[in-house]
Amino acid sequence: MPFFTTALQKTRETLDVYWVLVRITVPIALATELLARLGAIKAITPVFAPFMNLVGLPPELGLAWLTGMLIGIWGAVPLLFTLVPVSSLSVADVTIFSALILFGHALPIEQKIIQQAGPGIVVSTVLRFAGGLLFAFLLHQVFSATGWLSAPVAPAWIPISATPDWLEYLRGLAETMLWMLVILVVLSWGLEILKVTGILGLLMKALSPVLRLAGIRGEAEHLTAVGLFLGISYGAGLLIREAQSGAVSPRQIFLSCVFMGFAHSVIEDTLIVLALGADIYSVLVARVVFAVVATAVIAAVLGNLSDRTFFTRMFRPSIVKAEG
Repeated sequence: MPFFTTALQKTRETLDVYWVLVRITVPIALATELLARLGAIKAITPVFAPFMNLVGLPPELGLAWLTGMLIGIWGAVPLLFTLVPVSSLSVADVTIFSALILFGHALPIEQKIIQQAGPGIVVSTVLRFAGGLLFAFLLHQVFSATGWLSAPVAPAWIPISATPDWLEYLRGLAETMLWMLVILVVLSWGLEILKVTGILGLLMKALSPVLRLAGIRGEAEHLTAVGLFLGISYGAGLLIREAQSGAVSPRQIFLSCVFMGFAHSVIEDTLIVLALGADIYSVLVARVVFAVVATAVIAAVLGNLSDRTFFTRMFRPSIVKAEG
C-alpha cells in the first residue's frame, strides 16, 4: 500500500503541475497562432536568424526556442509544428531543436534554484546557454557533413500542426493538452516504479565513475546523479541543503550545477523529444558525453582560479562556508 499511497500523492502533484502548464501553455499557444496568422512571427524571425542559422534551423523556430528557455519544454513543444510544417523538417532538424531546449528551458525557475545553491546566476546561465548552442552547432556540423538523419521526420506525436482552420486548431490544442496530461502521469508513475524497484539507485551508482571523469567527486556525485535522472529541482534542491551545511565544497557544488545545466532529467525530457522524432543517440548519449567533457574542461579552468576570483565572480560565499 505505501507504493500506491506515494503514487497517488505523485499523481496529485502531477495534476497541480499540469494545471500550471495549462495556464501558461494555452494562452501562449493561442497568442502565437494569432500572431502567426497576422504575420507578426514572420516579421520578428530575423531577430533569431543568426542563432538559428548557426545551427541550421529555420529562423521561425527561434520563437519556440525562446518560449522553451523562458517557460519550459512543454511551452516549446506545442509551437514546434505550428511555426514550421512537419513536412519541411528532417530528423536532424528536430534533433537539433530538441538539443537546444534540453539544454536551456525554464531558465528563470531552474537558474534561481541553482543560484540558491551558490553558483552565480549570470555565469551559470551563460555557461548553460553557450553549452546548448555549442552542442547544437556540433550536431549540425556532423549532420551536414555526413547526411545522417536527413530523412523527413516521422514523429510519434504531433502536438499541434499548422492549420488554416481555427476550429481544427482548437481541437488539436485540446488533444495536445490531453496527451500532455497522459504523458506526465505515465512518466510520474514510471519514475516511482524505478525508485521502488531500486533500478534508479543502481543507475546512480553506475554513474559514479562517469561523474569522476567530469571532476565531480564525493557527496556531489550522488546529488549530481539525482539531478541527471530526476531534474534540477531535485538535484540542485538537495545541493542547497548540503551547501548550507558545508558538507560539499563550493567548487564541487559549482561543477555539479554546471553538469546538471548541461544534462538533467534525462528520463522524462528525453522521452518527450523522442516522441517528437528526435534521435536518441544524439539527445541522450551524445548529450551526456558532451556534459562530461565540457564539465571536465570547466573543472580544469576552476583548478587554476584563485579562491578570491572564484568567490568574487562565480560563487556567492555568503551561502556556504568557504573552502579550507
